[in-house]
Amino acid sequence: MTTTTTDHDLVSTFGLLMEAYNSLEKQLGDSLEREAGVPHTWFEVMLRISRADAGLAPMGCLAEQVALTGGGVTRMVDRMVAAGLIERVPCAQDRRVVYAALTTQGQQVLTKAVAVHEGNLQRILSDFAPGELDTLDETLRRLRTARLPD
Repeated sequence: MTTTTTDHDLVSTFGLLMEAYNSLEKQLGDSLEREAGVPHTWFEVMLRISRADAGLAPMGCLAEQVALTGGGVTRMVDRMVAAGLIERVPCAQDRRVVYAALTTQGQQVLTKAVAVHEGNLQRILSDFAPGELDTLDETLRRLRTARLPD
C-alpha cells in the first residue's frame, strides 16, 4: 500500500488529537485526584448522574457514556458505593433496571470536583479566543458522531 501525503497528514492529525487528549487526561485527572479526592472516571460518572433525569442514571447508560463494559461500570459503581459517593436505586417499573444516584456525600464531593475541574479548564484554555473555542466545540461534536461506513 502506498502512503500519500494526505494519508500521512490525517495520521498526524489523529496523532495530535490523541497526544492532546492524553496530556489533558493526565493533567486534569491528577489534579482531580489530588485536590478533590476522586479519579477522573469517577468524576465523569458523578457528573452524568447529576445531569440525569431526577438524578437517576440507568447503569447501562453510564457504561455507554464513560466507555466501559457493563461489567466494568458495575465494578466501578461497587467501589463508588463502598466510598459512600453513590447508591443503587431499583426501578419501580422494571426490576431489570437499576439506577445510580448521588449520595449527600457524593454531591458534596462533586461540587468540589466541579470547581477544581472548571478552574483547571479555565487555566488551560485561557489562551484560546472565544471563536477558537466555538470552532473546537463544533469540531469535537462532529467527531463524536462520526462513524465508519458499514
